[in-house]
Amino acid sequence: MVYTIADFQLRHYLISYWSCLSTGYDILPKGESVNADRYCETLDRLRHAVRRKRPGLLRSGDVLQHDNATPHGKSTKEWLERYRWAIISHPAHSPDLAPSDFHLFGPLKCHLGGKKFEDEDELIGEVCDWFSKMDANFFTQGIYSLLPRWQKCIALHRDYIEK
Repeated sequence: MVYTIADFQLRHYLISYWSCLSTGYDILPKGESVNADRYCETLDRLRHAVRRKRPGLLRSGDVLQHDNATPHGKSTKEWLERYRWAIISHPAHSPDLAPSDFHLFGPLKCHLGGKKFEDEDELIGEVCDWFSKMDANFFTQGIYSLLPRWQKCIALHRDYIEK
């Protein structure tokens, strides 16, 4: 069977986390969806990775931007309170305000567009390879573009931002 990005989107979820300093991602196994437990596990791995790679960074308090989708329920809120992570929230499924939606998935989809893969592992390998080749500047641009997008959204009274 030949796999394409459309097959990947139907079978997998990508949880990405990134800042101006570093990036990471989780590709969920086939059939698994993001629930509160899985989301908290990802946050735990992120927290440990940041503590290992950037000691002292978590001492000043962290800010997490995520939507208010179902996985971000009670147990997730408790996790965030326990580690004193501040939240910048926005409506669920709001692609104009989610850096992964407006800055990450487009270039990734463009990179994968038209390519054929023999199996899912090959496709996932290509996604992992793409992430490893993206430099810090790419992710920094995504973070820095948040403020103007927020300002534009406020000016438009929360209407959807095209591009």
